[in-house]
Amino acid sequence: MPARALIAWSSGKDSAWALHEARRSGDYELVGALTTVTETFSRVSMHGVREELLAAQLDAAGLTPIRVPIPYPCPNEVYEARMATALADAKTAGVTHIIFGDLFLEDVRRYREDKLAGTGIAPVFPLWQRPTDALVREMIDGGVETYLACVDLKQLPIVFAGRQLDHALLADLPASADPCGERGEFHTFVAAGPMLKRKIPIKVGDVVEREGFAFADLLPAQAA
Repeated sequence: MPARALIAWSSGKDSAWALHEARRSGDYELVGALTTVTETFSRVSMHGVREELLAAQLDAAGLTPIRVPIPYPCPNEVYEARMATALADAKTAGVTHIIFGDLFLEDVRRYREDKLAGTGIAPVFPLWQRPTDALVREMIDGGVETYLACVDLKQLPIVFAGRQLDHALLADLPASADPCGERGEFHTFVAAGPMLKRKIPIKVGDVVEREGFAFADLLPAQAA
């Protein structure tokens, strides 16, 4: 019998592809998507994606939303306390695993493993150490339509904010940037792909700079 699992869901391509891989494995019954939302802005934390789009995305993915609200700014102890509550609730509901889309950052993986130690919930990393250049091209060629919702201006120029992550964008990335943005160069929103039952129509609104980041305001659009 497949293990009951949550997906750590950021609204971006890596968590979406991790969902795709977890489903293809047949080892897990995905029963929910765990997402931190900055309640001050009603947006996905770090990505800056509107909750309205998150809800549409998770509905298309067939996932039950598990929203973890955090304040802005958010002290680490507040974040960890709210995540611990969400994980305890998940354990009570029979969840035994949580799927992460992490790629190669050892400190991030270690942090997740440390925080889950003793909870009865095991972390799973289906994309771990896959070469990111090949991985992002596999996503694009596999039908993932994703947009750069947030750009770190210390690593990329503002013109990348709001662009679709396609082969043309990969060619434009500076050599210093990881093709998957794993070092925080950018964060994304997935509008279509094999993990979604339908496309989420969007349009790109204003680009806003805040604290060294550029956020593209992705807006719901009418289906064509």
